[in-house]
Amino acid sequence: MQNWINWTVNWGDPIDISVEIGNPNRWMRAWYQEAPKISPVVMGDFVGSVESGAGVNFNNVFFNPHAHGTHTETYGHITKGFHPISALRIPIVLKTYLIQIKPAIKGDDLVILPEHFEKLRAFGPGSMEALVIQTDLEQNNINKDFSDSNPPYLDATCIELMDILGVQHLLIDLPSVDREQDEGKLAFHHAFWKVPSNPQKNKTITEMVSVPKNVQEGWYAMNLQVASFHNDAAPSRPVLYKMESI
Repeated sequence: MQNWINWTVNWGDPIDISVEIGNPNRWMRAWYQEAPKISPVVMGDFVGSVESGAGVNFNNVFFNPHAHGTHTETYGHITKGFHPISALRIPIVLKTYLIQIKPAIKGDDLVILPEHFEKLRAFGPGSMEALVIQTDLEQNNINKDFSDSNPPYLDATCIELMDILGVQHLLIDLPSVDREQDEGKLAFHHAFWKVPSNPQKNKTITEMVSVPKNVQEGWYAMNLQVASFHNDAAPSRPVLYKMESI
């Protein structure tokens, strides 16, 4: 639990860093999946569309939580047992740091390395509950299919400092914290959740966020809103509120 006594929070200016599912003008997708499908229910003569004469709009939605838009996942993403996101109890407000990073070139890859986070060490152990990593400073990820593009990813050794800082909820503007093609190792996922040695059941990873261009690096209060799905991952809507020390 964080001490909020010495901070002011601008609750009147919410910053939504999610990418919604099904918006044809603002989307992200990955993992070789086609666009999500949202269409009216058709039952006999009934078509669930007001434009088609129905009293209500009544749509079916087909999508994949990991492939379409902003989503939050549990350690159940990489375990044999079933651990649904709906079982988590995430605090209503999380003390959060937003860091802006330009990944390093490493062979054919772009990689986020421990040195990118070194300046955070000055904040001290247990200083933050959540960390948002912004790599897309120009919003080039909007309207993008990441499939077969070898996006940047996190080196698993970054977890050492994140553990010191107390990060329980990690958010990133990429489709995965791990390399797109890594032979199923998912090294960072395993390091973050300490699977299989000591599973951290209350920690989450949120992928495919989008931070507005005018938002600056620094401290925020965050409300991590996650849909209640009986699944290892679900669509989510992280909302930031600027914090200032007093």
